[in-house]
Amino acid sequence: QVQLVESGGGLVQAGGSLRLACTASQNIEGIGVMGWYRQAPGKQRELVAHISNLGSINYIPSVKGRFTISRDNAKNMVYLQMNNLKPADTAVYFCNANWAIWGPGTQVTVTS
Repeated sequence: QVQLVESGGGLVQAGGSLRLACTASQNIEGIGVMGWYRQAPGKQRELVAHISNLGSINYIPSVKGRFTISRDNAKNMVYLQMNNLKPADTAVYFCNANWAIWGPGTQVTVTS
C-alpha cells in the first residue's frame, strides 16, 4: 500500500504563501483521486481540495482563488500552493489517496 509524507508546513504571516508537498512511496498514476485535507484544533477534518488522475479539480469555497492543487505522477508528488494565507487557514494539513490512505500531516500556522 502506498505511504504518504507531507512537507512544507510552517509559520507564516497573514497574506503570505506556503507550498505543501506530498511524497508518495510508489507510483500514483493509478491512484484515482489525491487530496489535501486539514484539521484545525477542536474541529473536524475537512477536505480542502482534490485532484483526479484525469485532472479534474475541486476546492472548498473558502480556499478557491487562493490555493492551487497539482499532481506530478512522474515524480509521485502532489502539491498544494497556498497564497494569501489567513489565520483561519491554521491547521494540520494531510495528504490523502483515494479517500483511504493518509499521511501524518504537516502543521501550518498563520499569524495575524
